[in-house]
Amino acid sequence: MDDLDKTLLSALAADSSTPISQLARQAGVARSTVQARIERLQHSGVIAGYTIRLGEPAERRRIRATVLLHVEPRSAAALVQRLKAMPEVEACHSTTGRVDLILQLVAETTGELDEALDRIGAIPGVRDTESLIHLSSKFDRRT
Repeated sequence: MDDLDKTLLSALAADSSTPISQLARQAGVARSTVQARIERLQHSGVIAGYTIRLGEPAERRRIRATVLLHVEPRSAAALVQRLKAMPEVEACHSTTGRVDLILQLVAETTGELDEALDRIGAIPGVRDTESLIHLSSKFDRRT
């Protein structure tokens, strides 16, 4: 991956709806070059897809939480499959240290969040959970 690829990835990460002609002007290269680079990045798997980023009004209505899970040995694979089916679970990460999995949850209400936490705690293989509700974001480099 060279500097042009990095420039295109950065611009698309900031706004994936940026027209190819605008990307080409910003990078100082031909439109066809940008189109070919983007296609190559997609085919190689560097670009896995495009998404939207919710604006502040929509994000303010969502409640976020980080959940730390302790799981039974050898139960993680089945547990992850159950978590994957829950729409409230945005991300699941394995980790080293005192917990086995870290989940990122999102819900519209505290009631929905509470129900999701109850469902997680009831999954076979979950030993213990600790929930950390996000109060505010001081900064987020992903946005």
